[in-house]
Order: sequence, then structure tokens, then C-alpha cells
Amino acid sequence: MSLCKDCIKGVRHEGTPEGTIETIGEVKCYVGTPSGEYAREKAILFLPDVFGIELINAQLLVDDFARNGFKTIAIDYLNGDPIPADALLGVNFDTKAWFSKHGDDATRPNVDKVIAALQAQGVTEFGATGYCFGAPYAFDLAFKNIIKVTVVSHPSLLVIPQDLEKYKRDSTAPLLINSCEIDSQFPPPSQAQADAILGGGQQFTDTYRREYFEGCTHGFAVRGDLSIPQVKAGKEGSFEASVKFFKQFL
Repeated sequence: MSLCKDCIKGVRHEGTPEGTIETIGEVKCYVGTPSGEYAREKAILFLPDVFGIELINAQLLVDDFARNGFKTIAIDYLNGDPIPADALLGVNFDTKAWFSKHGDDATRPNVDKVIAALQAQGVTEFGATGYCFGAPYAFDLAFKNIIKVTVVSHPSLLVIPQDLEKYKRDSTAPLLINSCEIDSQFPPPSQAQADAILGGGQQFTDTYRREYFEGCTHGFAVRGDLSIPQVKAGKEGSFEASVKFFKQFL
């Protein structure tokens, strides 16, 4: 398994983050908290791509989930060592060397620490949204039924069809996949397999949905070029679909 060229391509978005940097379970997190009343026993775990919680794009998405009524916690499972945002600008970066230092043994413990700390604070129901590199973490949490709802956008590093088959066999969490037209990590054949295995041949069922965004490339939901109308529509459409899915099942 490896990252693709589109895993480190994209555009830095503009805006002013409104969340806070907090330490939860000894792990650095970016936290978005709703301004009004919200269900304090529920939380969304935001599992970022290789640019981590420091990328403003991720922080703005966390803020947007919070505006929709969900306390949202972006976890630094990259141990303060994300791929630098300058890579978005074409600065050379050794992704192979980076990837070798960010395997499951080095990253997953932070996810578990944050979950345990949130549970100690009274959170009993979790949803997870995983982008690119974050998707396998969301799947693994769903395999163990730690989370109640799963959303992944342009997933990377899944083992197809094995992970899809395991999801169907082991998980009770409803699943939304935000997919796109051009994606070497989750291409149309993999999308079709997801529909066949999880949807019984359908793109939408009561607990499985796969949204598809034409004209979009891997990374569109978090790093898309918003000056391109189709990409802007895909980014906004995938976020809207995610919020609706969480509101329905979390």
C-alpha cells in the first residue's frame, strides 16, 4: 500500500478557524464545539489526511461540523509530524520515508487515547469521518463497533474487497462513502465493489450510501480547488451528505 500523487495535491482554503487546540488523553486535538445546546454524549472523531490537524482546511471542516450541532474532535495521530502544507504548492517531499514512520503502530494509539478520555468525560456515542489517510482508521473503529456511524471521503489504503467484506460481516455502523470520478485509491471498480458488497448491488440502502461527484479528483472533499465549479460543488455536496448522515444515525 502507498499514497498516490493526489494524496498530497490540493489547495489551501481561506477562512478563520474558530475551534481550539486542546490536549485530550495526552494527545493534541483541534476541537470544534457547538455554540448552542448540543448532545454532550455524542461526538464526531475527525480523522484527517496526511496534512493533519494543522491544515486550515481540516480546521474549517471541523468548525463546520460544530456549526451543525456536533462536537467534533480532530485527532493528531500523526504525532506532530504531518506532511507540511508547502507540499500542496509542489515543494518536493519524500512521502515514502514519511509513510514508513506513520504506520498503525505509531499512529493508532493516539486515536484510542482520545476515545478513552472522551468516554471518561461522558461521551457514549461516536461517529467518525475519515479523509484519505484517515479512512482505514474509521473502518477499523467500525469493525470493532466502537463508533456508531462511519463516513469516509475519497478513502485511501483500504484493502479491496477484503475490507468491504469485513465491514459487512463485522460492523453494525451505517456507512457513507463520498467518492469521485478520478481516484486511483478508490477507483470506479472499487466503488462498484462497495455497492455490490455493502449495498446489495445498490448505491443507496437504509444504512449504506455512496455519493459520487463527477469532475472531482481524490482529495476534493478537503483539498479541492474551490475556484472550479464542479469541485466546489463536490466539496460542499460531500459535506452536506456527511452532516445529513450523522444527523440521521448519530
